[in-house]
Amino acid sequence: MSIIKNYREIVKNSSSELNVEARKVALFLLETAISAVDPTKLLRNRVTLHKNTLKIDDLQLNLEDYRRIIVIGGGKASGAMAESLETILGHRIDAGLINIPEDSTHHLKERIIELNEAGHPIPTEQGQRGVNQMFDLLKTVDESTLIIFLLSGGGSALLPMPLQGITLDEKRMVTNLLLKCGATINEINVVRKHVSRIKGGRLAVASYPATLLCLILSDVIGDPLPTIASGPTVPDPSTYSDAIQVLRRYEIWEETPQAIRLFLEEGVKGSHEESPKPGDPRFAKVLNIVLGNNAVALEAAAKQAKEMGFNSLLLSSYVSGEARHVGTVFASIARELMVRDKPVSKPAVILAGGETTVTVTGTGRGGRNGELALNASFSLAGLEGVALASFGTDGIDGLSDSAGAIVDGLTIERAKDMGLNPLDFLRNNDSHNFFKQLKDLIYTGPTGTNVNDVLIMVGLAKSRARQRGETK
Repeated sequence: MSIIKNYREIVKNSSSELNVEARKVALFLLETAISAVDPTKLLRNRVTLHKNTLKIDDLQLNLEDYRRIIVIGGGKASGAMAESLETILGHRIDAGLINIPEDSTHHLKERIIELNEAGHPIPTEQGQRGVNQMFDLLKTVDESTLIIFLLSGGGSALLPMPLQGITLDEKRMVTNLLLKCGATINEINVVRKHVSRIKGGRLAVASYPATLLCLILSDVIGDPLPTIASGPTVPDPSTYSDAIQVLRRYEIWEETPQAIRLFLEEGVKGSHEESPKPGDPRFAKVLNIVLGNNAVALEAAAKQAKEMGFNSLLLSSYVSGEARHVGTVFASIARELMVRDKPVSKPAVILAGGETTVTVTGTGRGGRNGELALNASFSLAGLEGVALASFGTDGIDGLSDSAGAIVDGLTIERAKDMGLNPLDFLRNNDSHNFFKQLKDLIYTGPTGTNVNDVLIMVGLAKSRARQRGETK
């Protein structure tokens, strides 16, 4: 079954046979990347139970050492992770609660672990209620308890619990400001950690003295544990002062709710306890394991491309920066490939991944992948046999209902023939409506995973015949 729901429609959206073929390859490889980071597969391959021993790579836990096992967590992939874990541990799990995105329970089958639907990317009361229930479970733990915390991208929004004196509405307001100002996920999470009772290592503190095993699907470049979902199970090196600097750097300090500004200023003065820092003994029984990340997805797609006969080049899984600028750079590499057979020769697939940002100045609808693809289409204009797809592995691009978009050398020409001005859509941060009219949005719905974004560019030689067996 195709992950991309509108696959057939997308591949037809070019009058060039070579462009159609390039689109097919790009979309096929996107699906390969998503399949490689399916949480169910990752847990099944990495987490095993042999009699009473739970094994994860080199880690071994004797479950006879624990009187109770509790499963908690949150994130876009946490539901599928919980389903797989329940299959492995079964009745050994005594209780559990996971916060997952709204409308994502229909295909999940957990029986012991309760699923609580919550809002993303803006936190909701349902999410806060779920976290409160998790903390109620943590009040019952002792040294003989094993807590398994399932964490993935989206956990920051799906696991809200403001510190005393800050309301959820105020936290929502500052989150919305941060999402629109162009701040990186690292910077956003510095602020989140200092207005939260669960983030920045505070979940680990609440779990002490139990053993805490955190299984992670990373959506942050380089997998820095303090940043993934705002690091609820690891020491936090950032400070209240750092949080204030982020808000001032992006000139949203004055727009930040007064209660949050006051709380952070009081924190700097020592009136509020700092988030727990490296060296805190309460982290001695915490085990953090990253099961999957952006590199896993990219490497799987690169391997598949080679098996299909392409010269495959994985540029980086650390791509960041303003989405439209990254789009221009990536499209420039595509032009170099098509014109000069550099940095690899055609037929070629060039891959990259990471997480870009968008500084929102318009009133349109879209996300970083759509904006990246739209800006790339200008530099691709006129090329034949090339396609570029930019895709959010969670299936959601910003606040849109698409995962991203695909472009080729005829995208700009097609838009102008329809009476559309691509620059107007770019200026208004309205990539979603631009690609919706061209029918070049990529629709998957929530994929159940989240490891940042994947960019795939395919360049075909003009003499290239249709590949056998590599596309649908």
